Amino acid sequence: MINVVLSFLALIWIFSVLFAFMSSFKGRREYNLGNFWDLPQGNSLMDNFKELNQSISITKGIGNSFLHAVLGALFAVAIATLAAYAISHLEIKHKMLWFMFIYSGTIFPFQIYLIPIYRGFSKAGLYDTRLGMVLFYTAICIPFCMFVLRNFFLGISREICESAKVDGAGDFQVLVKIFLPMAKAPDMRTVMSAVSLLGKANVPSLMLACILVSIPTIALFMFLQKNFESGFVYQSK
Repeated sequence: MINVVLSFLALIWIFSVLFAFMSSFKGRREYNLGNFWDLPQGNSLMDNFKELNQSISITKGIGNSFLHAVLGALFAVAIATLAAYAISHLEIKHKMLWFMFIYSGTIFPFQIYLIPIYRGFSKAGLYDTRLGMVLFYTAICIPFCMFVLRNFFLGISREICESAKVDGAGDFQVLVKIFLPMAKAPDMRTVMSAVSLLGKANVPSLMLACILVSIPTIALFMFLQKNFESGFVYQSK
């Protein structure tokens, strides 16, 4: 019965993706006047893509999303790694206080940050800038990254660190040469904001936008599928 239910849900998901893919080949007139189930009579894919670029600059939105995601993730992981290592293995005062202070960024509703961040960014000249967006994405990712890394670092035996220090390794060398390799997983307007501006005037263009913005996520999952599976197996143990 579980497989039957999962198969039914999979068919629903596949149908919605297939509908979006087919609709992206239709022109606005063909979509509005045609039947819901009709196959595309022509190929208006490039026309829809040109309209997307003219109306919302979707390629620029995809580039901005990629830039913010990559830089924000890199900076967040780097900072969170240092914080997690210090809290879990270095001799610092008030470890739990520092942990709760950083992790509290995930406790409060995200909406309460919006007005203070907007005012702060406006005064600092960071509003509507790439630097401001990268800083924002970095800041909101640090607490959870630190939480995950700290829990993993606590599971690493102190004897390993002590042996490395006996051999002459410093704290930073222990982090880089021991903790980071062990922590490796077994496994401007962003594009979604830009797509939200389309409305429902031209549904085929909207369907094409949905397909385009889904490609990076699907490709990333397919490329890292084995890592996800290994991660799930590791966590279940």
